[in-house]
Parts: sequence; C-alpha cells; structure tokens
Amino acid sequence: MTETFGPLSPALVLIAAGLILPLLKEPLRNALFLLAPAIALALVWMLPLGPGLVVDWLGLHLVPIAADGFSRIFGTAFGIAALAGALYGVTQPSATEKAAALVYAGAAQGIAFSGDLLTLFVFWEILAIGSTLVIWSNGNARAGLRYALIHVLGGVLLFAGIAAEIAGSGSLSLQAMRADSVGRWLMLAGILVNAGALPLSAWVADAYPKASWSGAVFLSAFTTKAAVLVLIRLFPGEPALLWIGLAMAVYGLVYALLENDIRKLLSYSIVGQVGFMVVAVGIGSPLALAAAALHALAHILYKSLLMMAAGSILRATGETRLTGLGGLARAMPETAAAMLVGGLSLAAMPLTAGFVSKSAIMAALAADQAGFYWFALTAVSAGSFLYIGLKLPFFALSGPERARVEIQPTRSMRAAMGALCLLLVASGCFPGWLETLAPEIAGVPILTADHILFQLQMLVGASCIFAFLLPLLRPSLGFTLDVDWLWRELPHRAAPRWRRVRGLFDKAGADFRAEARRSWGSFSQRSILRLGAAGNWPTGKIAFWATALLAIYVLIAAL
Repeated sequence: MTETFGPLSPALVLIAAGLILPLLKEPLRNALFLLAPAIALALVWMLPLGPGLVVDWLGLHLVPIAADGFSRIFGTAFGIAALAGALYGVTQPSATEKAAALVYAGAAQGIAFSGDLLTLFVFWEILAIGSTLVIWSNGNARAGLRYALIHVLGGVLLFAGIAAEIAGSGSLSLQAMRADSVGRWLMLAGILVNAGALPLSAWVADAYPKASWSGAVFLSAFTTKAAVLVLIRLFPGEPALLWIGLAMAVYGLVYALLENDIRKLLSYSIVGQVGFMVVAVGIGSPLALAAAALHALAHILYKSLLMMAAGSILRATGETRLTGLGGLARAMPETAAAMLVGGLSLAAMPLTAGFVSKSAIMAALAADQAGFYWFALTAVSAGSFLYIGLKLPFFALSGPERARVEIQPTRSMRAAMGALCLLLVASGCFPGWLETLAPEIAGVPILTADHILFQLQMLVGASCIFAFLLPLLRPSLGFTLDVDWLWRELPHRAAPRWRRVRGLFDKAGADFRAEARRSWGSFSQRSILRLGAAGNWPTGKIAFWATALLAIYVLIAAL
C-alpha cells in the first residue's frame, strides 16, 4: 500500500468533533460545537485543488481527498450551513443531537471531497446514520425508522451499482457516465432516493418536520444537496434527469401550496427546488452544472434561514400550523424579517441570492434551447412565490394572534438568522463572489434592467393570482394524501381483508399439510425397511430424487 498524505480533511474534523462532543461538559461542548464547523470551513479553502491523498489498496486506486471547483462550492455551502446551524442551535440541550449534527455535516463534507466511489459510499452511509440520529434525538423513533429504511434502500441500490461498475470496469474513479447498464441504473436510482425524487419524495416531508426546532436546520442543508453533487459528478447530461427534475419541481410546488404545516411546507419546497438543480444537471453543459451548484449553495442558505424561522416559531409557540398562527410580525419581528428574506430569495426576488442562481439555470436552459423546460420552470418559479412569498407571510405573520409567544429567540439564534439574511442579500446585490466560485456564469445577464423587470412582472402576476385564488389557498386542518400512503396506510386498510383471505388459505393448507405428513410417514417407513434389508432402489426412483435434488440446488444457486 502506498500513501501520499495531504492536508487535513474538513470531514474528519467534524466527525471527530461529533464523536468527542458527548464526553465534554456543557461549556466545552458548546465551544467545540461552534469551533469545529469554523475550522472545517477554513479547511475547505486551504485544500489545494487536485488529489490530496492517494492510497493503493487491494489493487484499487483510492482517493479519499480530492478538491475541485464543485468541491469548493458545496464545501463552502456545507461549511456555512454547519456553522450557522451550530450558532442557531448552541442552546439546544440535547448532546446527542449536537454530536449527530456534526457527524452529519462531516459526512456531507466527505462526499464533497471524495475522489473515488468507495470513499463516496462510506461517507454516504455515515450521512444516513448521522441524519437518522438527528431525527431520533428528538424522540421520534418511528419517523426515524421510516427515514432509515428509505436510506437503507438508497444505500443498497448505490452499493449494488458501485459493485457492478467495479466488476465491469475495474475502476473506482469518479467520472461522468451514462445510465447505459443495469449497474449504472442502480447507482442512479440510489442517488435519486437521497435527492428526494419521485416516487419516494414523501420521505422529506415525513422526516424533516419530526426533528427538533434546531435539528431541522441541519437536515434541510445536507442530504438532498449532497445527492445533487454526486449527480453532477457521475451523471451530467443524463436525459432522464430532465423529466425527473421537472416532476420534482411540480410535485414540490403542488404539495407546498396545499400544506398547512410550515415545516412540512418547507420540506415539500426542498423537493421542488432540488428539482431545478436536477434539471440543470440533466442539461449537462458547463454553464448548467455551475448553475446547479450555485443554486444548491443559495438553496442551502435560504432554506436554512427559513427552517430557522420556522424553528423559532415552534420553540416560541409550540405551533407550526398556519391555521393556528397569525400576527407574528408584531410578536416576533426578527423572525418575521428572516422569513421574508428567505422566502423572497427562494422566490428569486431581484437582489437576492436565489435570483442569481435561478437566472443562471434559466440562462443554461435557454442556451441549450430547452424551451419546454424553460417555460415549465419559469411557471414553477413564479408559483413558488404563491406559497413562500404570499401564503406563508399572509397567514403566519399578519392578522390576529392565534398562538401565544412564550419565548423570544435567543441572541445566538438571532445572530445566525441575521448572518444568513446578510449573506443572501449581499450575494444578490454583489454577485461577484458567486462568479468567483463559478466563473462559467460570468456572462449571464443578471442585474440588467430588462431581466429585473421581467422577474418583477412575474412576481406581480403571481400576487394577482394569489388574490384571486385566496379562498382556495387558505390553509385547512387535516392532512395531505401523499405517495407514502401506499406503504404506510394501505397495508393497515388491507389487513382485515387479508386476514379473511389468509384464513381460507390456512384451512386449505392445513388439509394439505396433514395429507403430506401421512404420505411422508408411509414413505419413510418403507424406505427404512428397504435400507435395513439392503434392498435395491428402483432405477426410476433414483433418477427422480436425483433430479429433484439437482433442481433444488440450481434454484438455490440462482437465488
């Protein structure tokens, strides 16, 4: 085994801190919780471009650390999210959640800087473990178990695809490929499970709202965006991603418009916004891939901010349903401001980070002459303003107070929300640093008068539609039927009928088993007597049993 050691990985810093953190007392625990993400963010920019660690193991070429432009973008986004999430949740009393959150963030950094498929898979599984523990730390065992089962499925699919790729090519390198074999389709399916693609998108809205007021901030930042990065590396330009991404965008829009719970609404919105990134990856041009990466960064910033605002509301009132909220603009002005800034950035309001990243995606679609996807995503983008820029503020921030505010956000929570607000607005007003991260978008017209005017017209049009459809968009009590009903509720509904059908089979099976036991007893007695007398077996029976045993063996081998 040969090794070349390079700089320290930000993933190892965060994972090691997460493992040590539960052993420390409160002051040191909080200090480490804040310090580890800051060190990891600094290391993202200290890592030189190219492979930093090379290992030859059992004839396989492993590159545990490798940095490129996409690593920098996603590593920066993950680092900011981890640092802001730690600052926001530093007062969270659960040491388990804090430790799991650091391990979770470290796994995301590990995926960002993986240079081979095996390293990628190891961090992929650590990502699933860390996120599951974040959910479990809030006492939601059933939601955590459902989440874990979905990600076990994704991990199994990914591992099967990687194994098939190694068997076919003998290489572990992370390189662009097409889904042109069973193994690569399995790999793509495993990645899409983590991205929240249909028909398994419901796990996002099922799991994320079950986390604590601080845990949901971490959950919103890492899993789906890490999957987008892996799609960029492995399947750029894959045609199937165009339709998959568009379906995700429409699904997220429809369910967010229907949802009453703020955190479930934001979770559905995650699926929809990741759909934009998946479509861009499906285009596959350098501009489209850079736009997908920048939209992932912007999405991590504004979705973390929105989850912080929702968490502050939950912590203060114990309520996240729009039907139970109102008047929060007066009762919680800092939280209301954070929700507005995050929502306007998601809706691509000019002078916000979301406007920059979505403009880059639309420019990539236009350059590729993908007119249908351009019009479809433009409509979805305008529709997102209905639920995030109008519905959410209208029913939660305005009107009479329906839920009493028991406690205001702490100074650290306000500082985290304020920092993200500043980043989102500064990135929209001065997009130069985003162009530094992704030089491919430098030629995209963003802060031009006609482009800003077009976007404002879209938002005004969405506002008129909201006023017209207000009775239909008004939230109501109840739950929204989603695809997960098929495996969560349908078995319970079908159980009574299944018991009746099984009873009929059991009766018929009991008669068959009794007859089989009588026949086998008679056969055994005759066979024992014949063996004891050293009698010869007829040739026909020998051939029959030999053939039967061979068939059973072949069947077992095939399975």
